[in-house]
Amino acid sequence: MDLDSVADELYGLRPEEFVAARDRRARDAREAGEQALAKEIGALRRPSLAAWAGNLLVRRRPEEVEPLLGLGEELRRAHRELDGTRLRELARRQGEVIGALGRQARRLAEREGHPVGESVQREVEETLHAVLADPEAARAWAAGRLVKPLRSTFGFPQADVLEPRPSGVPRRAADGRREKDGHQEEDGHREEREDPRRAKPGDTAVEPDEDELARRRRIKEARQAAHDAEGDLRDREAEVRSADADAETARDRVAGAERRVRELRAELRLTEREQRQARTDERTARERARRAGRAVREARRHAETAAERVERLAAGERD
Repeated sequence: MDLDSVADELYGLRPEEFVAARDRRARDAREAGEQALAKEIGALRRPSLAAWAGNLLVRRRPEEVEPLLGLGEELRRAHRELDGTRLRELARRQGEVIGALGRQARRLAEREGHPVGESVQREVEETLHAVLADPEAARAWAAGRLVKPLRSTFGFPQADVLEPRPSGVPRRAADGRREKDGHQEEDGHREEREDPRRAKPGDTAVEPDEDELARRRRIKEARQAAHDAEGDLRDREAEVRSADADAETARDRVAGAERRVRELRAELRLTEREQRQARTDERTARERARRAGRAVREARRHAETAAERVERLAAGERD
């Protein structure tokens, strides 16, 4: 027994089964004399419903993992390269993929006996947004052992490397020495170097060169494109949620109509059986009526014959 295999087993269970199974495994480890392992197992936390649904998606649909991770890499690359057109294309694709996977996670949870609502689906989709934005989040999700849903920030943090460096913050020079404000430091010694871009007393302010202005313009355009793409994505997701709600309402109406159709069909079958029985009863009654009519006519003839005989006898006639 090891922590990795136990964790893999536990996070594949339904949430209500987690604690009892964890405690059993911790007890088994203690009985085997592995106190440190028992403590680590006992520290494992039960996943929230949204985290469990996200884990379920990884475990039941492993073929979906690599395409999503690949999409995240493409998005991050587009941010780094300031490719606004590509960002917009990928953002639309992102919305479609995340919406589809969120609905798929919801269906999987329902099949496992845990129907979830829109709020849980949104948390799963938020996790998937984080997966696309952050490689660490992607690795955590792909392991299928989330304890709580992941949170994504607006945009991609990888794009922050494009921000101009704040003044006063040291950076690493090409030769490995720290560079700050036109000076370089190495092994505790500072060597004064003149920065041609740095203003000197009496100098006028140095204007950025054309390359720097173009770079800043590209950054601004790319960030605006990313902002627009994210906004478009949120709008599309809202449309998807609204469409899903309408679809659920329509599905409920369809289910109700189908139930009513089944009831009416059953009622129709019963009525048809009653109709057939009534026709049978009618035929039987008509046959009885015909037989009774023949019997009446026969009885009438007998009665008339008997009456005539009585009359003849009364008149002194012989038979």
